[in-house]
Amino acid sequence: MDLPSLFRRKVFNSMSMPRKIGSLVLGLFLASIAIGQSAKKPNILFILLDDLGYGDLSSYGATDLDSPRIDALMAESLRFDQFYSNCTVCSPTRASLMTGRYPDLVGVPGVIRQNAANSWGYLDPKAITLPQMLKKAGYHTAMVGKWHLGYESPNIPNDRGFDYFHGFLGDMMDDYYNHRRGGVNWMRFNRKEIDPVGHATELFSDWAIDYFESRKGKKEPFFLYLPYNAPHFPIQPPDDWLERTKKAKPELSEGRAKNVAFIEHTDYHVGRVLDALEKYGQKENTLVVFSSDNGGAANFFQSNGNLRGAKQDHWEGGIRVPTCVRWPGKVRVGRVNTIGITMDFYATLCEVVGARIDHKIEGRSLLPFLLKGDESGLNDRTLFWVRREGGATGYQGRAYYAVRRGPWKLEQSTSFAPMELYNLEDDPLETTPIDNRKITAELGSALMQHIQEAGQIPWQKKH
Repeated sequence: MDLPSLFRRKVFNSMSMPRKIGSLVLGLFLASIAIGQSAKKPNILFILLDDLGYGDLSSYGATDLDSPRIDALMAESLRFDQFYSNCTVCSPTRASLMTGRYPDLVGVPGVIRQNAANSWGYLDPKAITLPQMLKKAGYHTAMVGKWHLGYESPNIPNDRGFDYFHGFLGDMMDDYYNHRRGGVNWMRFNRKEIDPVGHATELFSDWAIDYFESRKGKKEPFFLYLPYNAPHFPIQPPDDWLERTKKAKPELSEGRAKNVAFIEHTDYHVGRVLDALEKYGQKENTLVVFSSDNGGAANFFQSNGNLRGAKQDHWEGGIRVPTCVRWPGKVRVGRVNTIGITMDFYATLCEVVGARIDHKIEGRSLLPFLLKGDESGLNDRTLFWVRREGGATGYQGRAYYAVRRGPWKLEQSTSFAPMELYNLEDDPLETTPIDNRKITAELGSALMQHIQEAGQIPWQKKH
């Protein structure tokens, strides 16, 4: 006997339940079964570019490059005009995405490097990662691309919740064709060292497409995290792409032409990945997130539009990033000025898949906003940024900070700069600091409490 029939017999044979109540309960029960049968958890594709500046997509105002595929994704999505990365550099933002927490609260206040003397973070082995949460919700979890959260166990992707890993463990590549960093090969297929041939952007795209093909016909939904190395320096587009750019736009400087060609090359291959979703019948039931880990590097001719500052700065140009979410038939389409930050995607995706979070995180779910426009708790919260860095004549191992609440932002962009206060509603380009002792004291007090909490978390590997 099937379950509804069994339930019907028990309800209507019960002497203790009136027929009307029994009918109501049965109707609710059958409705819940119908919902359960029709509801299908979405696949999730998270595309993260490396150092993509706020002004380096044509959809975000670039006039000297063309990014038609990412622009098309933006046009089909809810696009954020005021979305932040969790840090001005790579590792901390990735730590926040993977844990839903401020990076210094999981041991990653700065860049994790293979050279211990110049490494400024160690991901807390006790932190519960996003792929671990999604696995509990029945997802197959995969990563293709740049990891940058550890070089050995327990902090490699297969130890932190990914069923499948095909990519690069390290920070930056010294060359996009030989994939080395300081002479070391960090390319891996799961735990095995590999030495593939080809441009890293093309390889990662190929591997992502192969993964989609491998999931055809599988009942288990997938989560694919696709963090590219591009367009992080060295700015290294294939020769034919650079020649094409120089011919089409001879007015560009050599440095800018390289960057334009590099971004256009990346855009093309992101488009191939998105096309593969459609080819394999996965587009309509796949939630796609696109973002960047921090702003563009000005010294490598990357652009953050008219925002002040660049990568490594706490000015808006260092932490405001192009971001969108596409979920056909579910997420609204349009442009919004609501505030979001990388760590919010942890809570958002957990809510999407029904994974209950029973541990502390700082990120907020964006799902009520994505679906219904509910901004509650997003624009008026207090947000913190930290970055620790070395260099005997640079940062000297010191940290520097920013804090925002509503329109007010208190920040410094080097370890030795004074804290300055700005009102981003009145002065979005951060041209004129404000002398408001009350607001400065309030934000400074909140920042001190955050620093005290983070001070309890070790960020150095124990040797």
